Amino acid sequence: MSAEVQSNSERQAYYDRIAPAHLTPLWEVFADLVTPEPKSQAIPAVWHYDKIRPFILESGGLITAMEAVRRVLILENPNLPGQSKITNTLYAGLQLILPGEVAPAHRHSQSALRFIVEGQGAYTAVEGEKTIMSPGDFVTTPSWAWHDHGNDTDQPMVWLDGLDIPIVNFFDASFAENLDQDSQSLSKPAGDSLARYGAGMLPMGYEQVSPTSPVFNYPYARTREALEQMRKVEEWDPCHGLKMCYINPVTGDYAMPTMATFMQLIPNGLTTAPYRSTDGMVYSVVEGSGRTFANGQELSWGPRDTFIIPSWCHHHHEVDGDAVLFSFSDRPIQEKLGLWRQDRGNH
Repeated sequence: MSAEVQSNSERQAYYDRIAPAHLTPLWEVFADLVTPEPKSQAIPAVWHYDKIRPFILESGGLITAMEAVRRVLILENPNLPGQSKITNTLYAGLQLILPGEVAPAHRHSQSALRFIVEGQGAYTAVEGEKTIMSPGDFVTTPSWAWHDHGNDTDQPMVWLDGLDIPIVNFFDASFAENLDQDSQSLSKPAGDSLARYGAGMLPMGYEQVSPTSPVFNYPYARTREALEQMRKVEEWDPCHGLKMCYINPVTGDYAMPTMATFMQLIPNGLTTAPYRSTDGMVYSVVEGSGRTFANGQELSWGPRDTFIIPSWCHHHHEVDGDAVLFSFSDRPIQEKLGLWRQDRGNH
């Protein structure tokens, strides 16, 4: 027996003896634990809305919003089956509310965002205030805030849900509670939070009690107007075009403590420069069409499609005309922990 074979045999015998004590040798797993670069389990992927819309509508005939609590088709990353994840840290799904339905009120530890994909006029109520939703609107639901949804229109309503479920579950910090009535009582008029906190002013004596923005509906009409006004300066970032982040107007921080949200305009004729960052990005296409090349894979997209760029994945965008993209990621957590990194190099 060679010395190498004998050494390996002795080591394996040692490993077998320490295993019942719930011990494992670091030197056997170190290379997989501390990697030279991020090695995301998630892979680039795209969900074409026109192809999956029939499945979304079909779910409305199988289960009611009341039965389901939330009638959602989860967007599972193809390389993370059965884990209810679109990236390693984020959850995403498409929620359907049919005319006349109410998704009953509840609250939970997880923070949630809604990005409206189809339909006009359904509502979300958060902590006593109702907001009417339109395509392109970005709506927040803070952690542990009562919320319910309803549709008083004659058309189905679909929106993209984004939640920090994997993050909260990683910390074993999940709590949830149902309200004893389907819809919460309203204590504020519609539009109160936007008027009170979203007009560049704050009520005297206001004290922030939540790290989430007190504005919970950022209307697309305002966002789109801002992008159009700013494009006149022609200051295009080579990697992003014109990219804006939604903020908490009280602190200037991200609108949500665990998820950063963005809207960007990529103008006709701009092919963005190669880029990668440590936060995996979930995109929802608002306007336009194009292609994103991610680690050599081509993802074609158009209005209402959803696509994902994993952590530390080289990518760039090509557009067929003006394109507007909404996106979200776990960047706030990474930045606060000193982990976030980007690479704007040419690769």
